Amino acid sequence: MSATSYANLPAPSPEQGLNRYLQEIRRFPMLEPEEEYMLAKRWVDHQDTEAAHKMVTSHLRLAAKIAMGYRGYGLPQAEVISEANVGLMQAVKRFDPDKGFRLATYAMWWIRAAIQEYILRSWSLVKLGTTSAQKKLFFNLRKAKSRIGALEEGDLRPENVARIAHDLNVTEDEVISMNRRLSAGDASLNAMVGSDEDSATQWQDWLEDEDADQASNYAEADELSVRRELLAEAMAVLNDREKDILTQRRLQDDPVTLEDLSGQYDVSRERIRQIEVRAFEKLQKRMRELAAKRGLAPAA
Repeated sequence: MSATSYANLPAPSPEQGLNRYLQEIRRFPMLEPEEEYMLAKRWVDHQDTEAAHKMVTSHLRLAAKIAMGYRGYGLPQAEVISEANVGLMQAVKRFDPDKGFRLATYAMWWIRAAIQEYILRSWSLVKLGTTSAQKKLFFNLRKAKSRIGALEEGDLRPENVARIAHDLNVTEDEVISMNRRLSAGDASLNAMVGSDEDSATQWQDWLEDEDADQASNYAEADELSVRRELLAEAMAVLNDREKDILTQRRLQDDPVTLEDLSGQYDVSRERIRQIEVRAFEKLQKRMRELAAKRGLAPAA
């Protein structure tokens, strides 16, 4: 979807008021499965921007709900919701209705990924070189504290530090440091959203989430990151032609046709197909070898 499409969406802003935005997006109806499927097919087959826009607006409440779960990082909630909406648009752009699942299921990952990337970019304490374990700690410390009843303000008790460090596979010093930095940005669940006494709601009114817990979602995102690293490393087993053909055929949003590649390399379409299959088999084998070395489950 284009920047123009995004400009046509309702946008949260400090001037507008968050509560007003949440009320505004409620006017967009939820889609029935059949309607969602037909809209998605119109977008996939014909690039129908009206259909895509309708899919996005019908899921703005989902994006806002997920964004509310990332309170307490000291960032403007309107900006977090805006990032969630960007992730939603990316999900709609890539959604394949023939896979057999609903858009909401697919969009959750993209929304959370967009929010987490925004948070990581915005917080100076988490840089690109930070380990995956530290990132996991960043997003899961509050839940770990709640799970063991560590509700005290300020520094954690030594036994709680030790327990959290063990559960999240980080050092005790990392737990202490992260807790001190995050504590400064904690927000009350009873804080009001909006100023209208008749319609204002509390943060906690928006936090019900029946989906998989955040730790599981982050673990999945972290595993995807590892798989991408394996893919990049495994590509070294391919020669330049194999790498180029496989990339154009299987590793980009709009695959190049066999016909186009046959003209590019001046060989038959069947020859291109054979090179693609052989390259894919070599890549799979190498990824399995690398995954085994790292103690990971074999790549599919």
